[in-house]
Amino acid sequence: MKNHLPRRAFAIASIVAAAGMFPLLRGQDRDDGKVYAIRGATIHTLAGQPIEDGTVIIQGGRITGVGSRIGVPRGAQVVNAQGLHVYPGMLDAFSYVGLTEVGAVSATNDITEKGDFNPHLQAAIAVHPASEHIPVARANGITHAVVAPGGAGLPLGGTGRGTPPVIPGEASLMNLNGWTWEEMLVDPAIGMVLTWPTIDMPRRFNFGPPEDEPSDPSFRKAEEKYEERVAEIETWLEASRHYGRAKQAGSLEAPDSKLEALLPVVEGRQRVIVVANAARAIRNAVAFCQKHKLKMVLAGGAEAWKEKKLLSEKKIPVILGPTQAIPEEEDDPYDKLYSAPGELHEAGIKIAFGSFNSSDSRLLPYEAAMGVPFGLPREEALNAITRNPAEILGIADRFGTVEEGKVANLIVTDGDPLSITTEVRYLFIQGELTPTDNKHQQLYEKYLARP
Repeated sequence: MKNHLPRRAFAIASIVAAAGMFPLLRGQDRDDGKVYAIRGATIHTLAGQPIEDGTVIIQGGRITGVGSRIGVPRGAQVVNAQGLHVYPGMLDAFSYVGLTEVGAVSATNDITEKGDFNPHLQAAIAVHPASEHIPVARANGITHAVVAPGGAGLPLGGTGRGTPPVIPGEASLMNLNGWTWEEMLVDPAIGMVLTWPTIDMPRRFNFGPPEDEPSDPSFRKAEEKYEERVAEIETWLEASRHYGRAKQAGSLEAPDSKLEALLPVVEGRQRVIVVANAARAIRNAVAFCQKHKLKMVLAGGAEAWKEKKLLSEKKIPVILGPTQAIPEEEDDPYDKLYSAPGELHEAGIKIAFGSFNSSDSRLLPYEAAMGVPFGLPREEALNAITRNPAEILGIADRFGTVEEGKVANLIVTDGDPLSITTEVRYLFIQGELTPTDNKHQQLYEKYLARP
């Protein structure tokens, strides 16, 4: 982070987390007395068959009724949805929404902090609620997002540093509506982010031995640096285990916010979102997490298709990055990123999609849709941006489907949300009817009216 405000904010986040105040903010329901009834729509619950000419009742931020023959409470605000469709709001499972505005302007980037190991930092505190990217994403049906620190997957200039930190902090689950980050907050610590180290070498033509059996001394040097970095991660984990034992025994000399933040990880209570793309990195990350008994979720996974057997055997879910991109290796088939989601699904791996971006979060439904013509079933593409990420992240009791008792994050559309021609007519976030106005719409109308 380049400016002083984010650094100060991150420091405050550590103090607040240590004081145990975040649970007071987490998952609060709205209780403003408003009651809504969405009537006449086809309701795609994603928990069963669609309900024709159905009604959804929303009260106190929750869904209190779903069905074809249910009464409308007295005083409810009725939304006439005849001919429209109700879906769960989409979840961007890995994003930088609210952390960056203009990649080339460092003062608008708050994705990362100094230091390679910052497990005590939480992304929520750095989210800028007035970001223009948020209403743009919201207007396309993204109602909530995992906001992750670190900047892995972004161009290096957009992270404000040369390489992403190894443990940049904890990802936070945020609703995409609210005047403050506290109002947006759902869970400040949905997962610990770990950017898996890579063996970095300058790209060049090499007609020597295969990569797995290199004779190039520069590779050996890069490999040694990689091994040192992995050893550092192990040292942090072991230190946290010792810290936990000392805390339990009552012999703790002084609190340590970093080791404290790692305790849920080493105790298996918090998932580790491991960012890795190359097949070798995925293999190594899986082996490491299995060795240390970490609850792993793979994020990125550009070459996860090469390791689908391993991922399936170990039951490791994958948050895939954008499909509308070029393959990692120049010899890979041009359409590999299109077909990979279908291959992983076929192998029995639970998949979700993340934008790994801020301005491109709005494209989330189209990243999922790109896999449909290449083998991913349409219903599974829809699940991958609604139900699946909720299950992967352990929040399926509150999000992901249209069912009674769930948080009312809903979209009302005039067609298939995976289609680029579909428009989101109404949007509910935490039970609040939320406007879809945004910068893109404003500019469109401005220049449409140009004389």
